[in-house]
Amino acid sequence: MTAPALTDLGSLPIHGPTRAMALAAGLGLRMRPLTETTPKPLLKVAGRTMLDRVLDHFQAAGVSKCVVNAHWLGEQIRDHLASRPDLDCLLSDESDGLLETGGGVTRALPLLGDEAFYVANCDIIWLDGPRSALERLARFWDDSRMDALLLLQRVSSAWGYEGAGDFFLDPLGTPRRRVGHEVAPLLFSGVQILHPRLFLDVPPGKFSLNLLYDRALASGRLFGIVHDGEWYHVGTPQALEDVERHFGDPHAASDK
Repeated sequence: MTAPALTDLGSLPIHGPTRAMALAAGLGLRMRPLTETTPKPLLKVAGRTMLDRVLDHFQAAGVSKCVVNAHWLGEQIRDHLASRPDLDCLLSDESDGLLETGGGVTRALPLLGDEAFYVANCDIIWLDGPRSALERLARFWDDSRMDALLLLQRVSSAWGYEGAGDFFLDPLGTPRRRVGHEVAPLLFSGVQILHPRLFLDVPPGKFSLNLLYDRALASGRLFGIVHDGEWYHVGTPQALEDVERHFGDPHAASDK
């Protein structure tokens, strides 16, 4: 089966994932001193925590069960999840040691079921374009051909990002990593759909999801689509202040 063209997403039936994971176990070292007493996912941007902004997207996409991992000040995240009666939120405790992104998702797999699921970082904020980013991912997802589908962001319009990009993308949604001194037009946004089969025979302990992206790339089962809304990386107190200022601008786009 040929992957649908990126412009044809709206014509496809949608059967999106009903489970999701929010990655919230980071130490937030670059956000200190704000994170000395508050875990980074519970810092507020324009009056709403970054964790809640992710959970809001999940809830709007029809997710019925969400897993949130936690390490630093994890009891605060556990308590906060109790304030979300609209979602069945489960905590994946990493108080015994950080597992990085790949290890964190691997530990949570028993809670995520046997089907594809959303994963999103809690150090980013994304605003939807004309259609929900999670819905666009679900529409493009092809379970027979994909193990991972990444939401990619244009470097030119990424707030708080100063790198050289991560990927190039062809018209059918097949990514290629930049190599050497290349500058790539797209970065990984921190939002994705993954399938449990991606985690077969993974190494024990902590590891990055990048290991599994490379595996999926090699087997032709990694795909991407480009985000059509706004995207913010909130990594430092200055970035938080800048985003707060932008959200307070009456001419800025409203949060979806």
